Amino acid sequence: MSIESKLAELGLTLPEAPKPVAAYVPAVTSCGQVIVSGQLPLKDGALMSEGKIPSQVSIDDAQAAARQCVLNGLAVLKAELGGSLDRLIRVVRIGAFVQSDDDFYGQPQVANGASELLQEILGEAGLHARAAVGVNALPLNASVEVEFLFEVE
Repeated sequence: MSIESKLAELGLTLPEAPKPVAAYVPAVTSCGQVIVSGQLPLKDGALMSEGKIPSQVSIDDAQAAARQCVLNGLAVLKAELGGSLDRLIRVVRIGAFVQSDDDFYGQPQVANGASELLQEILGEAGLHARAAVGVNALPLNASVEVEFLFEVE
């Protein structure tokens, strides 16, 4: 089954690839890999989740934001690959940044929103290495940001 078919089966659609919010490019292709810059939980041009976890954003909402970061990351990958995900071999690594309260240690739980969606969409090819890091602030006050490393043909 193609990735696009799997997304449709799950009731998901990829948005237009988000534009960078600062001085960087959305993706770089090198040596059979595509590095996708950190993606915020933008949906229809607006952040769907702002603030620190868990005092301002629940863990469930932060996981949903991480899922949106995945959809945005796949949209950037699709654009980088010329409009098709057919060349995607696997997810190599993701980095999840979680805007956290000082006493919050559940970053891996939030990052699971992204990891589990990648596995749901891609199966074994969605299994990846990962870092889940707590930070005191993120661009635009986003609650979550996720970066990606993909292997491609």
